[in-house]
Amino acid sequence: QSLVSSSKWLQRYGLKRNKLSLSQILSQIGFQHRKDYVTTLGKPVASRYADGLFPQYKRAQDGSVYNLTAKKELILHFVDCLIGAIELYKQRMEWLTSESRQIFGVIQEQCIVIVLDFGTAAPTEFDLCRDALSMVLVEQVIQISRFNLIRAAQDLMKWQQKCTPVSERTVKSAVRWLWKLEHMTAVSHSSSAEALLEAMADEAVS
Repeated sequence: QSLVSSSKWLQRYGLKRNKLSLSQILSQIGFQHRKDYVTTLGKPVASRYADGLFPQYKRAQDGSVYNLTAKKELILHFVDCLIGAIELYKQRMEWLTSESRQIFGVIQEQCIVIVLDFGTAAPTEFDLCRDALSMVLVEQVIQISRFNLIRAAQDLMKWQQKCTPVSERTVKSAVRWLWKLEHMTAVSHSSSAEALLEAMADEAVS
């Protein structure tokens, strides 16, 4: 889920435009060694004129052979491009697995409800959960359009009756509400389902 937006990210950084897939690189540094069907032999036969003239690369995926004609400078250019692309992927993965994204992934929807089900968490675990939720509110929810919080409990609790527009003020309000919640030792078995149904009842929620 965290990588759903990779296509847009690749386009943003020009990795698709720079044609860095194996097939694209091979087409720019050589040509495919072709086979054709020879009627008299009754089978496909590869041309032999290139044998020994060019270095050859055989693709493991489909067994196709490419004759490599590029000069060393062009090969080194692609090496530099690939090293740069790898570095961008590393940065992307570090970002995707940091801070609140490490726990929640990347929130891409513009209108969400976060259902809080603390179950029978101990007081210390309860505070850790609230720390994590505060982090996702400040880091990710602040960047979308609308949100709400619902706590699964014997008596269901909602921060707002409906999804509310995101602003610095509303996010701070939600964080304050979160930290005013009391630790509860028992939750009914149906409270989680009730909270989810309540969240889905808001037609704006994506």
